[in-house]
Amino acid sequence: MKYQSTIRRRSKAGFTLLEMVIVLGIIALILGGSITFMGKISETAKIGRVDTDFASITSALKMYKVNNGNYPSTQQGLKALVEKPSGTPAPRRWSKIMDKVPLDPWNNEYGYKFPGSKDPTEFELISKGADGVEGGEDYSSQDPK
Repeated sequence: MKYQSTIRRRSKAGFTLLEMVIVLGIIALILGGSITFMGKISETAKIGRVDTDFASITSALKMYKVNNGNYPSTQQGLKALVEKPSGTPAPRRWSKIMDKVPLDPWNNEYGYKFPGSKDPTEFELISKGADGVEGGEDYSSQDPK
């Protein structure tokens, strides 16, 4: 009879320290994997946002060209979409096309070149990427990405 009461007390005593450590270890592994996975999704989302911003800016630049006969020069830059540019080429019928030029997902300004380095008849949009350095992990509107 003494033997049965000992078994009942142990089963009601709860989890052992070893069982708790094992459960916490499993939870830590699951959380670690989730955080790593979420980091990869976040980077993919940033690249997707660059593509969306490029499409928006490209549309605005094409509208600028329709209104003014040409794209803004590299010196005039993307600010020509927000405020009337000075210098040449002078816009014929300038109008504000964007409220502001967006920053890339890494809080850097988008780069702009016209004429483009690959095709002199087209403009080029550039995001400096996560490293923030031109020529590093850049994303360009003329890349096949």
